[in-house]
Amino acid sequence: MKLQLRVRRYNPEKRPDPWWGEYELDNVDPNDSVLDLLHRVKWEIDGTLALRRSCAHGVCGSDAMRINGANALACKTLVARLDSDKIQIEPILGLKVLKDLIVDMEPFMEHYRSVSPFFINDSAPPADGRERLQSAEDRARFDDTTKCILCAACTTSCPS
Repeated sequence: MKLQLRVRRYNPEKRPDPWWGEYELDNVDPNDSVLDLLHRVKWEIDGTLALRRSCAHGVCGSDAMRINGANALACKTLVARLDSDKIQIEPILGLKVLKDLIVDMEPFMEHYRSVSPFFINDSAPPADGRERLQSAEDRARFDDTTKCILCAACTTSCPS
């Protein structure tokens, strides 16, 4: 399969304003991820493309970006699911773009830390030195929050 990749580019050392990079890729497997496509661009076509990535398995959250107008992880977004031969990729919104698809995550992390996303226990430890016990109901109250991978895809989707 052949497809066209349109990537929002920005390099303040090169140009003051962003521009679009257009890349045509041949022999694309529908089971390729968007991250696979970006790797091909970086490694085979344009080594100047800057992006953040790490595990490539949806665990680290480092490759969050806008793909065809929606925030997603590039490593978890398959070409087949996009159902298009044109893919547009941009950095996530609401955070300062440092270069190409890399944004400054520090404001997001500052907000995250400001809500103290961890347990604060102000009671004394059990006298017998054993662990503190937690009921299934106690765990259920915060279970969903433990699944956050700090990619900022959800918070940067919000128009406010």
